[in-house]
Amino acid sequence: MENEERILDAALEEFSVHGFRGATIDRIAEHAGMSKPNLLYYFRRKQDIYESLIARLLVKWLEPLQELDAVGDPLPELQSYIRRKLEMARDFPRESRLFANEILQGAPRIKRLLESELKPLVDEKAEVLKGWMKAGKINPVDPRHLIFSIWSTTQHYADFDVQVQVILGPDRGAAGRFEDAARYLETLFLEGLRPNEKTVAAPRPLEG
Repeated sequence: MENEERILDAALEEFSVHGFRGATIDRIAEHAGMSKPNLLYYFRRKQDIYESLIARLLVKWLEPLQELDAVGDPLPELQSYIRRKLEMARDFPRESRLFANEILQGAPRIKRLLESELKPLVDEKAEVLKGWMKAGKINPVDPRHLIFSIWSTTQHYADFDVQVQVILGPDRGAAGRFEDAARYLETLFLEGLRPNEKTVAAPRPLEG
């Protein structure tokens, strides 16, 4: 519904800046352009709004990992995954901050979702990576730590974007910084995983 979308968008801004504790129903209603009683008609509690946002966010966050295809060519599959994660860092910085803030607080409101949604998917894809390693298609590494490393390096460009732009300067810190990051991370991960001189697919530009 349109009003629910307005509320959730306003809440995303509020939660991503102030966190769950600092955000208020009054400010969310103000950002959404509606009265507090009107907002409470759609969501009875601040926690209900927050949990709706987190549930949506987790679905979006899991999509790139879900698309890692066991029957695909490993290096291009990982290349695509890295780029999808960077696209999300570029296009959804508020969502990234919201998720990071929740995790930094110990995930008190989403631990159940992490256990029921995130962990099984990571376990599944870790087995895919192990299969590629056993087949000699990529170098053997700890598959879960590989996933963690891709998460941390790509999400850095969302959560620390101001710092990235300042350090790179006005030229390199412009829109092309994400493409530069993609090429660097491809080299970092893919060359480290490459077992021989097989060619990786040409990098596709970040979409959007």
